[in-house]
Amino acid sequence: MELVNCPNCNAIFEKNKFRDVCANCWKKEEEDYQIVYKFMRKRENRAATIMQIVEQTGVKEDLIIKFVKKGRLHPTQFPNLGYPCDKCGRIIKKGKLCEKCANELRDDLEIFHKEEQRKQEILEREKMTYYSRKTKD
Repeated sequence: MELVNCPNCNAIFEKNKFRDVCANCWKKEEEDYQIVYKFMRKRENRAATIMQIVEQTGVKEDLIIKFVKKGRLHPTQFPNLGYPCDKCGRIIKKGKLCEKCANELRDDLEIFHKEEQRKQEILEREKMTYYSRKTKD
């Protein structure tokens, strides 16, 4: 059992894998979700951006982003929904990083891996013992 403070209202609650806020804030989030989902179900609103949803529903932007990240509002159904890349802030529809940041991270890891291999090879060479034979003149 892990007791934590609610990030919204600071109340103490038991954190679990299903809820990251207290029961009261969770109830409010559910009400806000229903407002957003009802708005998005209308054909004319399906292409709405997050800012348009905020303006029309009064639900906070970070909560709408949370709904998208958790898969409650699917960008496949609502094509203009997304959330910011954790590194650069570019709007994405899945994962934590945009493609550009993910590629940069992969490249950096590859460079790091090659450098580690090179260091290991140097250490191995330094451990080798070389013998020489005396030659008769």
